[in-house]
Amino acid sequence: MVCPTIKEKKKITRELVQIVLAQKPKCAASLSGKILKNVYERYASLYFCCEDQDNELITLEIILHYVELLDKYFGSVCELDIIFNFKKEYFTLDGFLLGGEVKETSKKNVLKAIE
Repeated sequence: MVCPTIKEKKKITRELVQIVLAQKPKCAASLSGKILKNVYERYASLYFCCEDQDNELITLEIILHYVELLDKYFGSVCELDIIFNFKKEYFTLDGFLLGGEVKETSKKNVLKAIE
């Protein structure tokens, strides 16, 4: 896969945002472009988008697991939780993934590690 330039990444991001925001609320999808393949999912008012190189279903499962972790940590996660607690949200992601691969599947262990 060819690595896109910064200009190409910005263009792809703009296009991706327009496509994702135009979808219905219960819609999850995989978008294949010329350079990148993206998977996105919407939970309440939050949108999660990942670059996917392997399997779309595994990526959707990772997004779901991550949202469940955030829900357990914040109660009912919303965009304000992510904005004002970015470090905690990032530590949650870091406790769950390592190098783009799942390192810990137990929600209890991840939450204990970030406490």
